[in-house]
Amino acid sequence: MRKTRPKKRIILPDPKYQDVQITKFVNNIMLKGKKNIAFQIFYDAMDVVSEKTGEDGVAVWKQALANVTPSVEVRSRRIGGATFQIPSEIRPERKQSVGMKNLINFARKRHEKSMSQKLAAEIMAAYKNEGAAFKRKEDIHRMAEANKAFSHFRF
Repeated sequence: MRKTRPKKRIILPDPKYQDVQITKFVNNIMLKGKKNIAFQIFYDAMDVVSEKTGEDGVAVWKQALANVTPSVEVRSRRIGGATFQIPSEIRPERKQSVGMKNLINFARKRHEKSMSQKLAAEIMAAYKNEGAAFKRKEDIHRMAEANKAFSHFRF
C-alpha cells in the first residue's frame, strides 16, 4: 500500500447514557455541526419511545437498530464486459453504520411534526420489525439472495 491507513478516531460516550454507540448515532443525525441540537433530538425521541412503549428507550432503540442492520449486501463487479451484482458479507463497523443511516434517512422522510417525533416513530416501527428502514434491510437481503449464483466471483 502506498498510503498508511488513517488512525481510528476515539469517540467519547454520550453525556446522559455513557454509550459510544449513541454518540455515533447522534453524529449521523447531526447537520452542519449542530451536535447539541442532534443530542436534544435523540434524547427527546428516547423520552417519546419510553413513554409510548413503557420500556427503556435505549433498549428499544438498540433492538430497533439490530432489526434494521443488514448482514449481507450486493456489490457491483465488472467481469468480461458484464456487470454482476455480487453478494458479500459486511464488516461489523459498516453494518452498524448502514443500519444507523437507514434508520435516520427513513425517519427524515416521515410525516410527523418534529424530527424527534419522526425518529421515535421510525424506532418504534423498526422495533416491531416494520417500517421503511426494516423494509430496506429486507430488500438488501432479498437482492443478495437473488444474486447468490454469482457469489463465486467474490473479490
